[in-house]
Amino acid sequence: MPRHYVMCPPRHFAVDYAINPWMDPTVPVDPERAMRQWTELRDTYRRLGHQVEEVEPQPGLPDMVFAANSGTVVEGRVLGAKFATRERAAEAEHFRRWFLEHGFQDVTMPQETNEAEGDFAWTGRLLLAGTGFRTDPRAHAEAQEILGVPVISLRLVDPRYYHLDTALFVLSEADDEQPAQIAYYPDAFSPGSQRVLRRLFPDAVLADAADAECFGLNAVSDGRHVILPVEATALAEKVAARGYEPVFVDISELRKAGGGPKCCTMEIRK
Repeated sequence: MPRHYVMCPPRHFAVDYAINPWMDPTVPVDPERAMRQWTELRDTYRRLGHQVEEVEPQPGLPDMVFAANSGTVVEGRVLGAKFATRERAAEAEHFRRWFLEHGFQDVTMPQETNEAEGDFAWTGRLLLAGTGFRTDPRAHAEAQEILGVPVISLRLVDPRYYHLDTALFVLSEADDEQPAQIAYYPDAFSPGSQRVLRRLFPDAVLADAADAECFGLNAVSDGRHVILPVEATALAEKVAARGYEPVFVDISELRKAGGGPKCCTMEIRK
């Protein structure tokens, strides 16, 4: 099925501060290369038949390119974001306005800190919800109340994988005929959360450390194609063995800020 994505061009992309272990302001950043990589990601979605809408980037918000962190949309209901860091706090209001300007009527801004699809992954029946570094665990109950879907809490324990979407992605959503299928990196999660994932998804694709380190789990799947970083070769082989088609993109410049394909991509589910 065609997907509907929201993205934000990295027109003001920079690494001027460090709010995650991947960011180093002393390492040079090439904004033009970041824009080329982002454009290729956007165009890849369109070549695959998906709709992409764009939010206007704002000066002084270099991480606004990571649109996934600014909203969670399930069945047309929108739960906005409340960022954990002051550097990104202003992004939430720009995305709230975008939703309202584009006809979304059920838009709720959270009371608790949540970084949207950075820590929320919809499986078709359950919302997997990460915590440990950014999203407050109280936001999980808030998401359940606002979105009206069951929420499963998962604790992240490795600061390199500070968002759920750096350690797990949904390969295919559940439907009437089959359960959801996911891929994840076990060592990013607490022992208890690993047990929960094994119980819920016994047939999951398990990534190794090398694929996690190149942001291979920060992938986007439309149920057939899996868009992932060019370096994630072992993970690509594993998803191909399950019948999916890997599609490689270069996100090396964007990764300097701790982002990859999924970070750049918010999905609209109506």
